[in-house]
Parts: sequence; structure tokens; C-alpha cells
Amino acid sequence: MIVIIDYGMGNLASVVNAVRRYTNDVEISSDVKRIADADKLILPGVGAFKNAYYEIEKRGLREPVLDFLGSGRHFLGICLGLQLLFTKSHEDGEHKGLGVIKGEVVPFPAGKGLKVPHMGWNTVTEYQKLCPDDKQMKVEKCPLLRGVAEGAHMYFVHSYYVVPQDRTLIAATTDYGLSFCSLIQKGNIYAAQFHPEKSQSQGLRIIENFVRL
Repeated sequence: MIVIIDYGMGNLASVVNAVRRYTNDVEISSDVKRIADADKLILPGVGAFKNAYYEIEKRGLREPVLDFLGSGRHFLGICLGLQLLFTKSHEDGEHKGLGVIKGEVVPFPAGKGLKVPHMGWNTVTEYQKLCPDDKQMKVEKCPLLRGVAEGAHMYFVHSYYVVPQDRTLIAATTDYGLSFCSLIQKGNIYAAQFHPEKSQSQGLRIIENFVRL
């Protein structure tokens, strides 16, 4: 069973419809037991970081989500669901996140002539990682990117982006005045700044890859 977490701030219908292209074994739930029993978990999100974290705390979902993340089962965060994994966000002040990934959520810099929010289609490029032992660049393809074209266009809607302390967690980047992290992988944890469920065939391939992990 894939459970899509309902905490009052997710684009749930589009996510569940995307997943149902590949399996009917999916449901939307805020029930702690259903989350605990899930085989896979998806945390979507649209809106403000502070409000989202408050809703997660208010509904008693923080600990069940953290327990799931530590269980080794596969997890997918989407947009705000990526940002909430981080230590803290600087959106409208400084607010703590789930702290699963060390790093912060920061605004796009002013003065670059960028339209904020970053909204619409942009390319996603697989991140070349520096191997710490031989100092050579290497590419380790994230399982979610299998069959996804290099430089594929994905749909974004956000004003803030994530900066992980450990850059080896970055699976893909996107350019918008600067190169920012648009996809991460930390073991069983995957999360995207873009919306794969709204990104047509290339985004749906990412959803399919997650379902088939």
C-alpha cells in the first residue's frame, strides 16, 4: 500500500491520480496507523513552510513520519514535502523542519532579475558527484531518473530552494539564476522540488519508477 499523507496542504488529487496510473494500491490518509503500515509513503505539499509544519505537528504526524523514514521503506517528498525534510527554513522568519536532512531552505536571491516564485517549466539535470576517495567526478543515477531524458523539463512552483550540507545527497539540479538542488536521494528517501505529477510523460516516469521500487 502506498499512502499519500493528508495534512491539509497537499495537491492530493493530482498525486493520487498519477500514482493510480501504475497501481490501485494507494490511498490518501492522515491516520497514524495507516501511515505506520504503509509500504511506501508520499508527502506532497503546496503553501508556506511554517503552516505545513504546524499542521503536521497538530495532527500528530511528525513522529509517525520520522519512524517511517527510519524504517528503510521508500519515501517520496514533493515540493514542500522536500523542504520539510530539512533542518530549518528561512521562509517568513526561521522555522524548524523535520531535520532528516541537514541543511536549510532559502529564498532565491534578489537583484538577479528573476521572477519569484519560480513558476513553470525548467530543466532537471542529473548531478555529477565528486567521489571522495579518488576525487573524480562520477554519476550515480538515482533510481527515480531511470528512463528520464537528460535535461527533461519538469514543472516548478516555489519561491525557496533547499541547500543540503551534504552535496552527495543531490541527485539532480536546475538552473534559475543559480544552480539549485531539485532532487535528492538519501538511502530510501527521495524528494523533488518540482511536481512530477504535473510534469507530463517525464514526470510520470518518475512516479512510475517510485511505484516500482
